[in-house]
Amino acid sequence: MTTGATPLTWLSIARLALVQVAIGSVMVIMTSTLNRVMVVELGLAASIPGALVALHFAIQLLRPRMGFLSDAGGRRINWMLGGMAVVAVSGFGAAGATALISVHTGWGITLAVFSFLGLGVGISAASTPLLAFLAERVEETRMAGAAALFWILMIAGMILTAGVAGTLLDPFSYTRMLAVTGGVCGLAFLASVVAVWGRADGIVVNAFRGTARSDGRDATFGETFRAMWDDPQSRRFAIFIFVSMLAYSAQEIILEPFAGAIFGMTPGESTRVAGMQHGGALLGMLLGALGAARFSTLPRWAAAGCLGSAAALVALAMMPALGSVEGMKASVFALGIANGVFAVSAIGAMMGLTVKGKAGGAGLRMGFWGAAQAMAYGLGGFLGAALSDLARAFLGSPAAGYILVFLLEAVLFVAAAGIVLSVRAASRARGIEPIRQGMALSEPA
Repeated sequence: MTTGATPLTWLSIARLALVQVAIGSVMVIMTSTLNRVMVVELGLAASIPGALVALHFAIQLLRPRMGFLSDAGGRRINWMLGGMAVVAVSGFGAAGATALISVHTGWGITLAVFSFLGLGVGISAASTPLLAFLAERVEETRMAGAAALFWILMIAGMILTAGVAGTLLDPFSYTRMLAVTGGVCGLAFLASVVAVWGRADGIVVNAFRGTARSDGRDATFGETFRAMWDDPQSRRFAIFIFVSMLAYSAQEIILEPFAGAIFGMTPGESTRVAGMQHGGALLGMLLGALGAARFSTLPRWAAAGCLGSAAALVALAMMPALGSVEGMKASVFALGIANGVFAVSAIGAMMGLTVKGKAGGAGLRMGFWGAAQAMAYGLGGFLGAALSDLARAFLGSPAAGYILVFLLEAVLFVAAAGIVLSVRAASRARGIEPIRQGMALSEPA
């Protein structure tokens, strides 16, 4: 945690996580509910909502700059609330765009483009300072647990939002859709206000770490970013995040089609299989958080999660030949557990390295790695679907397409494990000490 700052209690971490829950709740509406309405009720090509979702990932290249600005200004709370205001407005705007498409396709899609771009901008502005704020105030032994708590609460919020919103949307009408979306977005912003209410902000003193100007003025974003980019540890960890998230996201879109096409499952059955993966991920997050707090280090747990994911993917690739439905389900559940261990350990390691190193403030560093994560996630989903289609076309077998993607993911996970262990080895060799400079304040629950 930051020198001079009171460590966050678990209750305080949980309250702060309401911002992450709010982001997830709005994302459920924009990337799932509105996606379905565009394709089913409006009859649009699936590529249109797919491209809109990709836009919100692409614009998150702004994360490093926004993180730097929150470092330089020292007003992370303002960034969180401002970003969440943009997220809420963008969510309602996307619902309005969807309704408008039913009347005027061109204007509706134009509004949807701006709304999804706004979602990416708002997430970048809110989430990057949020995670930097958390990293600066959490004891190192609690980082994996804090990451697990953040993501478990976010997933729970997404599940709750999907269930309640799904119920309120029936019988469907565009007016009802606007009302439900407006309610979700309004509650999301209110939850964010509750999350930061009474928290003290301060001046970040390590915003320009690793830079020095002869005239004594503050370094620019470009100068600070170059100093961070020149740090091999920062660059190598960004590569780890990109490679691992590419592997993590590649099966997201194809898992349910795989269960249906290869094992003849109904939509309800394949959805339950996907639910098994999410249940396994929650269990893995808990195991990763508890294990990292008691045994070994976060990079080693992240590597173990990567290797476990690779093993589960190889097992999944074998299931079409074995024809085992139960084996497929067990492989998916094991994949979820390994993914959960990897996710919380990687995020915890990211938080630790955010406040260490020799260049860049916490916001810039978190933004740098967050941008790598967003780019990989968006690209991975697209490549997973595209590669399975190409392999199916050239190899003449639906199963062959899915198997190829699963095996390529396994290779990427093994590579990611090697990269994150090399980051740890490099840190030990350089004797990097935890740098926790920052805000002297007393943090309320």
